[in-house]
Amino acid sequence: MDTLTESAAATASTPAAASPAAALRKLYFLRFAFAAAWAALLLATAGTLTTLSAVLLVAYPLFDVGCAVADLRSARPEGRPVRGLYVNAALSTLTAAGLAVAATSGIPAVLRVWGAWAITAGLVQLAVGVARRGLGGQWAMIASGGISTLAGASFVAQAGGADASLGALAGYAFLGGVFFLVSALRLGRTGGGEKG
Repeated sequence: MDTLTESAAATASTPAAASPAAALRKLYFLRFAFAAAWAALLLATAGTLTTLSAVLLVAYPLFDVGCAVADLRSARPEGRPVRGLYVNAALSTLTAAGLAVAATSGIPAVLRVWGAWAITAGLVQLAVGVARRGLGGQWAMIASGGISTLAGASFVAQAGGADASLGALAGYAFLGGVFFLVSALRLGRTGGGEKG
C-alpha cells in the first residue's frame, strides 16, 4: 500500500493520452510482483529481526523511491502534476533511513517507523488517487490509501505490545500489491478512460 505513483488524469480520446495509462499499468504490475515476492521473503523471517529481514525492510521503501522516479520521468514530459511524486519519494527516502536505524533497536522500533510511513504515505496515496480519478482504475488506489492509514496506526499500536512481529508488514505489503494489481487490470480493461 505504502504510496502510489502519480501520473495525472488523461483522457483516452487522443493517442498521446494512452501513454500515461500504459506506463502506469506496467508500473502497477511491477509493484504487485515486487510486493508479492517481498512479502514471501519477509514472512519467512518475521519472528526475528535478522540481517536478511533488515535488508528487506530498507529495500521496500527504496523500491518505492525508484517507482516514483520512474513515474516522474513519464509524467514530466506530459506536463502532468508531479508534486505527489516528490512527496512520495521524500517520505520513502526518509523511511529507508529510519528503518536502517530502527532495525538496530528491534522489532517495536521498526513497527513504529513503518507505521508512521504507512500513515503518511496512505494519506498521500488517497489524495493522489482522488486527483486522478479520470484516468480510470483508481478506486483501488483510493481504498488502498485509506487502508494504509489505518494499518499504520495499528502497527504503531502493535509496537507497544508483547506480540510485536514483522508478519503484519508482510501481509500489508501483499495486500498493497493486490491493490496495484487490481488497478493495473482496471486500467487495461478501461483503456484509462473509465472513472473510478
